[in-house]
Amino acid sequence: MLGIDRHAARVTWTVFLIALVILVVYLARETLLVFSLAVFFAYMLSPVVDVVDRFTPTRLSRNLSLGLVYILLLGALVGLSFIIGGAIAEQATRLTARLPELIKSQDPLSGIPLPGWLGPLRERILEALRAQLSNLDTNAIPILRRAATEVLAHISSILFVVLIPILAFFFLKDGRSIRATLIKWTTGGSRSLLLDEILADVHVMIGHYIRAVVLLSSSTFLAYTIFLQITGAEYSVLLGGIAALFEFVPVVGPLAAAIVIILVEGFSGYQHLVALLVFLVIYRLFQDYVLTPYLMGSGVELHPLLVLFGVLAGEQIAGIPGMFFSVPVLATLRVIYVRLERSRLHR
Repeated sequence: MLGIDRHAARVTWTVFLIALVILVVYLARETLLVFSLAVFFAYMLSPVVDVVDRFTPTRLSRNLSLGLVYILLLGALVGLSFIIGGAIAEQATRLTARLPELIKSQDPLSGIPLPGWLGPLRERILEALRAQLSNLDTNAIPILRRAATEVLAHISSILFVVLIPILAFFFLKDGRSIRATLIKWTTGGSRSLLLDEILADVHVMIGHYIRAVVLLSSSTFLAYTIFLQITGAEYSVLLGGIAALFEFVPVVGPLAAAIVIILVEGFSGYQHLVALLVFLVIYRLFQDYVLTPYLMGSGVELHPLLVLFGVLAGEQIAGIPGMFFSVPVLATLRVIYVRLERSRLHR
């Protein structure tokens, strides 16, 4: 009819819908980021809510459990901000004030014993480090200032301060009904069962991943801070906080944190750099081969090269949030692919 091929029209309509979805996602990326963070926040609180709900009388609603968890969370955040936040702020201010002087006067390699014949190499490495770090005023500091400005802008935003906990509350309260409604509206028959299985697998995978990352970040903060404090290092709380924050960025984050810690302590006159290097290597091996598999389980089964690709691609697409969300997105795509393949093979 009218010379229009029906198959070509369907293909064109499908391409148009995909392009429209991509455009909508791009235009609403800030809103989607808020909702994604709310979902992750809900996954972080979900085990606590379940524990409180288990000890709450059955006649009381789940809303009471959620309210109790939010009150406890608010108290914990206020307490941590006074105890840890104050120490981090004080050490960061002190390091910023002393950094130019430390770069010029300190030898970061003094704590590393090297043979005498490597003396010229030591001097070359030291000169290279100082040459790179002397460019902080023109390179690194503006980048850090822009990053800090962006973070503070998001923190001060009503969306991040108020909306994320509110959305997380509704996800925790109505998550099951939202899932059932989504299945009912989008599929029917055997496809409903398939979608339900996919959502169940994604639910388990994201839950394991988020809780594992939070626990890994917390353990990293405690381990780094305690070790640096025991060995007499300066800025132990600040560097432990940096390592914990970088733990949220797969692969690249821990390596960047280790480099920052070594450089800062080296230029601060720290006398146990060899012990620090040994500790960083042992802790990384323990975390990668013992702690991470135990916490992650079998939910996130991605090859390290694929994870690294996702992190780098995520940074190019969406910056720091893209690096953080890269692993969950890739793992979700893997879950969908595996379930579709199983469904196809069982037909």
